[in-house]
Amino acid sequence: MNPVIGLSLGRIAVGAAAVANPQLAARMFQLDPVGSPQVPYVTRLFGSREIALGLATLAARGKGQRGMIGLGVLVDAADAATGYLAMQDGTVSKKTAMTLIGPAVGATVSGLVGLLRRR
Repeated sequence: MNPVIGLSLGRIAVGAAAVANPQLAARMFQLDPVGSPQVPYVTRLFGSREIALGLATLAARGKGQRGMIGLGVLVDAADAATGYLAMQDGTVSKKTAMTLIGPAVGATVSGLVGLLRRR
């Protein structure tokens, strides 16, 4: 499958799950929606962003799609950095950080592969 289409569909699926059931999505990311009642709110923000990025990337064509892929790469890299910083400052455990960082790095790489294929 084309990495851009796969990544976009993955974004939409993960985003929809996060919006529909933020408590479950937070637990999948090893976050505590009970101990931190703001987690479901932030999870829904994340989900909305993922849906928007996925849909916009699928809808765009040509240079516009290339720009959306680049934007996705930047967002995913920022997500990976945020997970790392949360681990460094003790906000999340090392195990939880890996759950957050791993998919973000994978999405970053997938986006970069998609950009390279578009040249």
